[in-house]
Amino acid sequence: MYNQATLLARITQTPGKCGGRPCIREMRIRVSDILEMLGLGVSRDEIMADFPDLEPEDIQACLLFAAKRTEFPRLSA
Repeated sequence: MYNQATLLARITQTPGKCGGRPCIREMRIRVSDILEMLGLGVSRDEIMADFPDLEPEDIQACLLFAAKRTEFPRLSA
């Protein structure tokens, strides 16, 4: 099990780098690219082979980042 804060710290946003989009550990690997590949059915092993600088925790961080971005307040009646 991963610590949320530790995982989310792997996601960085730097103005001017990749258009300010969220990236992994200051590298030019965008979170959106990893998420898109996962959505298209590319396996984690294939992603890791394509991006040798990635660590398994980076992929987990992308998933957690996406989940946090889709959280909406719940209204109760």
